[in-house]
Amino acid sequence: MNFSEMDDKVSVFAQMEADGGPVLLMNKFTVAPSDVEQLLKAWAKDAGFMKQQPGFISTQLHRGIAGSCVFMNYAVWETVSDFKQAFNHPEFQAHLKNYPHSAVASPHLFTKVAVPGICVA
Repeated sequence: MNFSEMDDKVSVFAQMEADGGPVLLMNKFTVAPSDVEQLLKAWAKDAGFMKQQPGFISTQLHRGIAGSCVFMNYAVWETVSDFKQAFNHPEFQAHLKNYPHSAVASPHLFTKVAVPGICVA
C-alpha cells in the first residue's frame, strides 16, 4: 500500500500521538480501474478486522460516480488511542499487503467543529 498525506504539515502518524475523541478517520483511496475488485476485497477484510477492535463505532465506504476510481472511507472511533492501537496491530499491518500495487491511501483524522447555527461539536 502506498500512502500520501492529506495534510503536508501534519501526518496521520503525528495525529496518532494526540489525545481525544471521538475521532473520524477519513481515508481517500485511488486505484487503477483494473484493480477495483482487489481494493474492495482488501478493504472489506480490513473493515471486518476493525469492526472487532475496541473503540470502533462505524465505517462506510463511498465511490466516486461516473466510473471514478476514487474511494472515500470514513470510520468513527471513540478515541485516537483506540484507532492507533487498531492501526498498529500486527494483523492489520499484515493486511496492507493485500491491496493492489496501484492503490494509494490518504488517511487523516478529524474531529467535529462547531459552527453556530449550523452544526455542533
